[in-house]
Amino acid sequence: MTLRTALTRTVVRLPRVTAPRPSASLIMNRPYSEGDTGGIRYGGEQAGDSFTRREKAQEDFYIKQREKERLSKLREKLAAQRKHLDDLEEDIKELEKHAGGEHN
Repeated sequence: MTLRTALTRTVVRLPRVTAPRPSASLIMNRPYSEGDTGGIRYGGEQAGDSFTRREKAQEDFYIKQREKERLSKLREKLAAQRKHLDDLEEDIKELEKHAGGEHN
């Protein structure tokens, strides 16, 4: 047997290197009982407990407060724009009064 043949046979007989496989615990889903995952409960709001109802009420209250704040800011901006428009209207009237007086 030559050296070349011996090396070829040695290389062929080496085991293949494969990627490690994930363990079974990583592949399988972990068992949870109903409600543990924070998912939607069956039956809608009727199935909710007092904590769920209280949490929803607090969220609704928070949203309504933010909407009130946004509305008040928009009203303030609208009032400022109206004042600006009124000032511009007065300036136009003054300019028309002065321009009309010079031509006559």
